[in-house]
Parts: sequence; C-alpha cells; structure tokens
Amino acid sequence: MAQLFDALPMGSLTLPHRVVMAPLTRNRAPGALAHAGMARYYAQRADPHSGAALIISEATAISQQGQGYSDVPGIWSEAQVQSWKPVTAGVHAAGGHIFMQLWHVGRVSHVDLQEGGQAPVAPSALTAKTKTVLIGADGPKFVPTSAPRALAIEEMAGIVADYRHAARNAIAAGFDGVEVHAANGYLIDQFLRSSSNLREDAYGGAVPQRARLLCEVMHAVCEEIGGARCALRLSPVTPANDVFDPEPQKLFGYVAEQLGPLGLAYVHIIEGSTGAERDFQQGDAPFDYAALRQSYRAAGGKAAWMVNNGLDKASAQAALDGGADLVAFGRSFIANPDLTERLRQDAALNPVDRATLYGGGDKGYTDYPFLTQT
Repeated sequence: MAQLFDALPMGSLTLPHRVVMAPLTRNRAPGALAHAGMARYYAQRADPHSGAALIISEATAISQQGQGYSDVPGIWSEAQVQSWKPVTAGVHAAGGHIFMQLWHVGRVSHVDLQEGGQAPVAPSALTAKTKTVLIGADGPKFVPTSAPRALAIEEMAGIVADYRHAARNAIAAGFDGVEVHAANGYLIDQFLRSSSNLREDAYGGAVPQRARLLCEVMHAVCEEIGGARCALRLSPVTPANDVFDPEPQKLFGYVAEQLGPLGLAYVHIIEGSTGAERDFQQGDAPFDYAALRQSYRAAGGKAAWMVNNGLDKASAQAALDGGADLVAFGRSFIANPDLTERLRQDAALNPVDRATLYGGGDKGYTDYPFLTQT
C-alpha cells in the first residue's frame, strides 16, 4: 500500500511524497499579472519535504474572454508569461514542482470583466444561478453573474486554439506542466452537463457530443506540450456554479475512456460537492469513483490518480489505501505553508483567516507562520 510520504514517479517528474497543493483562487493579481507577492506565496509552499510535492497554481485564464473574477491572473499575453517567470523560478529554487491550471469560466462571469462589456459565453444562453467576485475601491463583493450568449459553432476552434496557446505560454513561463480545469461548472464542465448544454449541433445532445470540446482541448494541449506535462481536473457530481447531469456515471465513464490513450501526468478528481459533502450525489445512485478509475485504467490510462475535497491526514491515507496515488489539499495549504511537515508530526494547523481569502495584500497570504515560528 502507498503511504502518504512515499515518493511517486509522475509524468516526467518524481514527486517526493503524495501531498499536493490544490489550485486556490486568491484574487490577488491586478491587471491579470503575477507579481513578487505571488512568487513569495508559492515559494513558501514549495519545499519538497515540508511543503507540497506538487503545486497546482491558482486558476489562470486562457483569454480575456475566459476571465470571470476580478484580479485573477492570465496566461494569454507575453507580459503575463514574463510576470510568471519569477514565480516558477522561486518554486524551482526551493526544490519544488508547479503545474499551471488553465481556465475558461464560460458563463460564470460578468460584463464588467469582459472586453467591451460584452456578454460572457456559454454552451447555451442560460444564466448561471451563482455569483462572481468584483473588486472595487471598497474591496471584494459578490455579484450575480451576467446573462451569457451561446457560442457559435464557428467559434469552437478558437476556444481550442486558446487552450493550446495558453499551454505553450505556461511552458514558456517555466511551469512543469498544465492542468486543464474541466470542473466546478466552468466552460468545459458547462458543455459536459445536460443542464447547461441544450445545444443541438455537434457539441450538444448525446454524451460524445457534449464531451467533444473537452476531448478536442485535451488532444490539442497534449499535442502542443506532450501528454506527460498535461493533466485534467474533473468534478463528476458537484453542483458548483449551477450544473447538473442526471447520469454522471455514464457521462464521466465515457470521459475517462477517452483520456486513457493521452499519456497524461495525472487525473485530478473532486469527490462529492466541491468544498462540502464528499458523499454528495447527482442522479439516482451514489457515484462510483472506483469504477471511474477502473474505466480509465481499462482504456490504457496510466496517469497518477489524484483525489481532493476536505481531506485530512487519516482520510488522505484511506484514499491511498483505496487506490489513489496523490491527495490534494486546498485551504489547509493557504494557512499552512509547511502543511506536509505538520502532517508528518501530527502538529496543529493554523486556522484560515476567511476575511483575507480573496483580494488584499500580504495579510492572510504570505504571513502565516511555519512550525519553526510557532
């Protein structure tokens, strides 16, 4: 049985243990650019013994159209590529590894964040019953998302090209690889789910058509930078950002089969409702995550299997005992840059300051104490 602190070969890397830092939006990138504070934040968590075996960056927009929240970073311009280089250099200097999460939010956006005040885009013109974050002079505030327009079929190739370009830029910025964000009700997930995809063309209807955008994106990204530097995040049953599908086992079983031949570094699965119940279900039966992994393996998939959602040390080890290869921790890494060392020692964790989760400066970002400081 794999143990939490065992090393693991993954893609072209060898990870020192199984504890991964999950992607965490912090809304601290004005102008969609990385900066010195972000370099400190990630480097603090990059020590291969006390920090993350692998860091997955905060979700990073592949285009201006893909932006959905104020002050989140991007990776579509040369200025953004250059801004990320000190971040990746700092992680590597500390001995760590970092993948960039590639993001297009689709309909989970607001006209104030879109170029020229245009409507956000989506599979279908259905407004998400959710909110996004705008940051003004009075700080962050949650506001309803704007009504989207449906993407024309002629625009789909451009979306795929944006993912390809973003992957190439991420490697140019020094990242070890990329994770395509296809979870939590954002654009790719909106295409997957029957509640948000009412299309009647080649990108809607039956499962293979709804999964077409995901498959095209993954093939393009893997072709651009190599499968060993590519990964994918999925959330089979989460209702996040107002998505639903009555047959998630069928839908994601098909997706898993399509991923097998791509030679990915890892597959990242959010189990249950994001940030909430791990046993949450959509449809008529509990989701069978073991069957999903078996479908992937049967299709030839050899990528590391990563699980996520509200884990602690005991449940992380239980996940490894059950067949997972990696476990991702989110908010625990916000408040504990040396989370892995705390898990080794069964030491107390710093509590998260929820008031400083989104926006702001160093407070609640780079000022959490290490064990040696407490």
